[in-house]
Amino acid sequence: MTHSTEPLTLKKITWRIVPFVMFAYFIAFFDRINIGFAALTMNQDLGFSSTVFGIGAGVFFIGYFLTDIPSNVILQKVGPRIWLARIMLSWIVAACMMFVKTATGFYIIRFMLGVAEAGFFSGIILYLSTWFPIKRRAQVIAFFMAAAPISSMLGSPIAGTILSMHGAFGLKGWQLMFLIDAMAAILLGIFTFFYLNDRPEKNRWLTETETTWLVNTLAEENRDKSNQEKSNIWKGLTDIRVLTLAVVYFGTSAGLYSLNIWSPQFIKSFGLTTFQIGFINAIPAALSVIAMILWAKHSDKTKERTWHVVSACLFACLGFILAGSVHSLPLAIFFPDYRQYRHLFMQTAPMEYSIALFAGTGGRRGTGGH
Repeated sequence: MTHSTEPLTLKKITWRIVPFVMFAYFIAFFDRINIGFAALTMNQDLGFSSTVFGIGAGVFFIGYFLTDIPSNVILQKVGPRIWLARIMLSWIVAACMMFVKTATGFYIIRFMLGVAEAGFFSGIILYLSTWFPIKRRAQVIAFFMAAAPISSMLGSPIAGTILSMHGAFGLKGWQLMFLIDAMAAILLGIFTFFYLNDRPEKNRWLTETETTWLVNTLAEENRDKSNQEKSNIWKGLTDIRVLTLAVVYFGTSAGLYSLNIWSPQFIKSFGLTTFQIGFINAIPAALSVIAMILWAKHSDKTKERTWHVVSACLFACLGFILAGSVHSLPLAIFFPDYRQYRHLFMQTAPMEYSIALFAGTGGRRGTGGH
C-alpha cells in the first residue's frame, strides 16, 4: 500500500502547493526587480542620478535584512496561512512608489517595501519543509526558486509593455507598473488566506490514508530532532552551518540582484526601446529556468549538494567575467553587461569565485551537504 500511496500523495501535494508558491514568488520577485525597469523612464522623470537609484535599490535589502528573522519567528507562532497572507497584503507599499517625488521619499518607500517582503522567501522554504519529504525537497525548492528567472522571463516583456503605455489612466508608464504589481499582490494575499493549510494534519484534499502516510513519513525524518537539546534563536544564528550558508547565499544573491536590477539599463545602452528591452532581458532568464530544474534533479538523483553549489558559483564567475568583456548585443544577451557598466560585473566575478571556494570548504566540513 505504501508503494502506491507515496507517489500519488507526492503528486497531489506537488500540484496543490508548488504552482501556488511559484506564482507567489513570481509576484514577489518581480516586486523586487521592477525598479530596474521603472528606472528606464522614472530616473529621467524624477531627475534621479545613478547614485540615487543605486542607493534606493539597495535600501530595500536593509529593511528586508532587519526584519526577516523576526517575521519568521512570528510565522511559526501564528501559522503560515495567516502570516504569508499578511506579508502579501502588505506589498501594497509598492503602489506608494507612484507618488515618489524626491530621493528621500524614494529611499523611505524602498525601505518599507523591504520590511513588507521580509519573511516571505524563508517562510515559504520553511512551509515546504513541513509538506515534502527530504528526498523530494531539493527538486521542489528548485521549482519554487525557478519562479525568479520565470519572473524575469515573463515579467520583462510585461514590464516593457506597461512602460510603453505612458499616459494610460493619466499615469506615467512606471507609475502604472507599480500600481498593477500592488493590485496583483493584494489579490494574491486574499487568495492565500483561504487556500493554504498550515500543516498536513489540517488538509481536506488528501485521503485519510495519504495524510497518515505523509504525517508519519515527516515525523520519521524528524524523529532525531526531538531527542536533541531544544535550541533558541541566538544559538541558531551562531551555528557555523547557518553562518556558512548565509555567506554563500549573500554571494549568490549579490550577483543575482546586481544583474536583475541593472540589466534593463545595460540593455538600454544599445539604443533599444523599452518594449524591445523587455523581450531581450527575458532570454537569459528562460535558459536559467531550464538549468535550475535539471541541476536540482541531478542533485537529488546523486544525493550530492556541495559540489552542485560550488560548480554553479564557478559558472556564474565565468559568466560575469565574460559579461565584462563583450561589446556586441548578441553576446550581451547571454552575458548581460555593457560598456560603461563593465566594472560592476568584473567586480562581482571574484565574489562568486570566493563563494565557490567557501562553499566547497564548508561542504567538506559537513556544513554544506555530501
